[in-house]
Amino acid sequence: MLAIRPMLPSDFSEVAELIYLSTNSWYQQNLGHSIFSCKPQEARLFCEVYEDLDPGCGLVMVHEETGLIAGSCFYHPRETHVSLGIMNVHPNYFGHGIAGKILREIIAYADNRDLPIRLISSALNLDSYSLYNRHGFSPVNLYQDMVISVPRGGLNDEPAYELSPVREASPSDLVSMGQLEFEVSGISREKDYCYFLENTLGNWRTVVSVDENGEVDGFLVSIDHPASRLIGPGLARSEKAMESLLRAQLNHFAGQTVVFLVPGDASELILAAYQLGAKNCEIHVTQVRGTSQPVNGIVMPTFMPETA
Repeated sequence: MLAIRPMLPSDFSEVAELIYLSTNSWYQQNLGHSIFSCKPQEARLFCEVYEDLDPGCGLVMVHEETGLIAGSCFYHPRETHVSLGIMNVHPNYFGHGIAGKILREIIAYADNRDLPIRLISSALNLDSYSLYNRHGFSPVNLYQDMVISVPRGGLNDEPAYELSPVREASPSDLVSMGQLEFEVSGISREKDYCYFLENTLGNWRTVVSVDENGEVDGFLVSIDHPASRLIGPGLARSEKAMESLLRAQLNHFAGQTVVFLVPGDASELILAAYQLGAKNCEIHVTQVRGTSQPVNGIVMPTFMPETA
């Protein structure tokens, strides 16, 4: 028999192994490559970040006789919605309905609070996409996953046009960041930005762009960790402001390979990414169960933590 219970800190090592094995198994079987090239235990990052943000907001499906964890998922309650984090099922239990049972627990949690649920789903993983679709999630926005190996000396080219000034973010930017996100995407999650700016793990970097009046018109976060080397989340009022932010973050990853998600309709930003040497590696979509509003600007989500 299998039973759902809250994830405990004592589960983190086993959940890290599950995340590593489940994710790599699917990608190896279906796309011929792994996602995680780190050590399995470095995937504890997911457990630790979600526990820091929202203690106790993880679920595991456990085999009652053996105590082994067959599935896991994280969720993140925010002011305007619930964000669904990484969902994993052990390969031995693929096709047993475990992900659906865990998902229904989180749906019940959100419905009891009258909040929509948001997530990022791979358009290549039709099983995953269909799972959410069958449970009332609808696709909203499409994103191109782009990967780039940044030269050791940083970006070589200079744009032919003037970009927005960019600086390191500070705690005094928090209110502006929250207001800007609500204006651009209609969601609020200031607790996330407090966490990024505090940077207790030492892996986060946050930059902001400013307009001609010195006001924040965009921001972009990144994480540099063996289990997650990503740029995002971030948003900006314009593609040019986001390009400024992206260039600043890419230079931070000089000599490394990094992934970022770009809105599929941001043609100027996508062209700039191509010119820098980025290539497409996957397609993701935002799926929402409940209400959402159109994006009025540029949004770059990420998977750590999930920021649909």
